Amino acid sequence: MILMALDHTRDFVGNTRISPTDLRTATTALFFTRWITHLCAPSFFLLAGTGAYLTGRGRPTGERSRQLLLRGLWLILLETVILRCLAWQFNFDFKLTMLVVLWALGWSMIVLAALIHLPIGAIAAFGLSMIAAHNLFDAVRSAHPLWTVLHSPNFILQTPERTVFVAYPLVPWIGVMAAGYALGPVWEWSRDRRRRVLARTGLALTAGFFVLRTMNVYGDPARWTTLATAGRTVLSFLNTTKYPPSLLFLLMTLGPALLLLAAFDRDEPAPPALQTALTIGRVPLFYYMLHAALIHVVAIAICYARYGEVHWMFESPSVSAYPITPPPGWGLPLWGIYAVWIGVVAAMYPLCRWFAGFKARRRDWWLQYL
Repeated sequence: MILMALDHTRDFVGNTRISPTDLRTATTALFFTRWITHLCAPSFFLLAGTGAYLTGRGRPTGERSRQLLLRGLWLILLETVILRCLAWQFNFDFKLTMLVVLWALGWSMIVLAALIHLPIGAIAAFGLSMIAAHNLFDAVRSAHPLWTVLHSPNFILQTPERTVFVAYPLVPWIGVMAAGYALGPVWEWSRDRRRRVLARTGLALTAGFFVLRTMNVYGDPARWTTLATAGRTVLSFLNTTKYPPSLLFLLMTLGPALLLLAAFDRDEPAPPALQTALTIGRVPLFYYMLHAALIHVVAIAICYARYGEVHWMFESPSVSAYPITPPPGWGLPLWGIYAVWIGVVAAMYPLCRWFAGFKARRRDWWLQYL
């Protein structure tokens, strides 16, 4: 959640005309600022599946299925209506709708609501097969809306009045959540056994990334190339495809994520820095909803201080400039992006601590949707 805010800070106050993954123009520091945040989305989907397993233990399958269905529909509504207006764009004209992470999480939960009626082994096979095999279809070129929703980022509506763009196709995110659900029983094992399995699996996935990426024949539509320097060649090697996430992208991110889970899974109390992260992690959706709005407010303040007017911050952007329409010459240097990010996370911490305590004291039904 903390790393995610770095990426969104860059979206709001950085120079969006420079892509951090375009090695012709991006600096090494900008590339790794983006690259480290790649850990976020795969971890969200994997652990959302694991959380669905753990919170559903001991409850009837039908009840768990209905809960996943409702939560999935709620996330889709948040993405397409509420947060788009109240956090990302600060307007209600609906000229641009971007279908991104909450949209994909919502649909993944809806599919998982059906999958949980199957044996855990079948759910694992479904998820892993989707992750491993979906790059077989990279050569398919189609603008059909169904194909766009499933596999290929594209417009599903583009008129002068309305634009809807699918940035997060559902495959293989659905598979990642299914794999996370199948991982759930691991948390019922002893801590030592669980840590060994998580560490070994994380190492295997990371090693698989290096082997498969070195072969340069399958797992990502973008092949790595030898560039002018060894350093830039390393960047090309690491520059895998997120939209949709390739097999190599998921190996590169889920491997380290599992290693971190193993490292943090300890008996002794967490150090203060990790306690801060745990506080934020207890209320992830609350944090997600507020942090984007807070970054947007900071962007408005910066815009006013620099230009004396802020109308750009309320205008619907293009797909390439999302989430705001940048003013001429817009964009803080990288150190400024990091400074805003640190300030936003620091401001969010007491709010998350308050809300985590509020949730712990109350049992209102609506709190499960925040």
